[in-house]
Amino acid sequence: MKILVTGGAGFIGSHLTDAFISAGHNVFVLDNLSTGFKENVNSNAHFLKLDIGDKEVLNIFEKEKFDIVCHQAAQVDVRKSVNDPISDAQINILGSINLLQCCVKTGVKKFIFASTGGAVYGEQEYFPADEKHPVNPVSPYGITKLTIEKYLYFYKNEYNLNHTILRYANVYGPRQNPFGEAGVVAIFANKMLKNENPIINGDGKQTRDYVFVEDVVMANLITLEDKNSDIYNVGTGIETNVNQIFSRLNYFAGEKAQEKHGPSAKGEQLRSVITSDKLFQKFKWKPSIKNDDGLKKTYDYFQSKL
Repeated sequence: MKILVTGGAGFIGSHLTDAFISAGHNVFVLDNLSTGFKENVNSNAHFLKLDIGDKEVLNIFEKEKFDIVCHQAAQVDVRKSVNDPISDAQINILGSINLLQCCVKTGVKKFIFASTGGAVYGEQEYFPADEKHPVNPVSPYGITKLTIEKYLYFYKNEYNLNHTILRYANVYGPRQNPFGEAGVVAIFANKMLKNENPIINGDGKQTRDYVFVEDVVMANLITLEDKNSDIYNVGTGIETNVNQIFSRLNYFAGEKAQEKHGPSAKGEQLRSVITSDKLFQKFKWKPSIKNDDGLKKTYDYFQSKL
């Protein structure tokens, strides 16, 4: 199949591109390189340096006639979304709608959307959250992701565009950008390797469901040809707090860093953990990488880069 991966020069998108190419698909990567890196892009992919909101995107769709669009491109920083909700909405909502319009105009068969299994649920009413949990996002980032989920429902009903919505937990692993505000594992590992002390927001007891990028890739692969339009959580069901992440990475770094805390971040949830039982029941997917192994792989990756 001919697959377009938006954000394919980024963290998750580049891993997906590799996997789709390994599976024998013809892959195009659309990325404006605002946060992605050209060196992440598989040499066998067709690279297109363009923003998802650009009008020129339609010309590419008309020329290539993609079978599937795997939409990973986004503004993913919760704190940036709080500080600049207009920019967040322009990228995540208007950019996504531009892609959807291109899909219906050119006969794309399916749209895979990278949503969020933490931010759309907001402060949870029960733990772990399944796909039926109330959706009450507490950040503009979460609101934009939920908005596109609603648009996908509309495009399915109005234009019969099939979709798979994957609500990721906190994805981490090699190639994660360590220079932004998002991605605590990459940020901490990178700072420790530079003999700097990471700053933990608040008391560090805020929990997340950390899922390794290889497991997220597998969830995309197994749902690639699913004919039903549906929503699936992609997580481990295990809560891990930031202090624990710091402690484990510091162990790999030889206990050189000191635990330092800063102020709490605006718009940050206190607890977040999801269940992927639905994905397991239908596709037998379950995470294969344990947290400790994933953290070591990630630390080793950043160490090799230095």
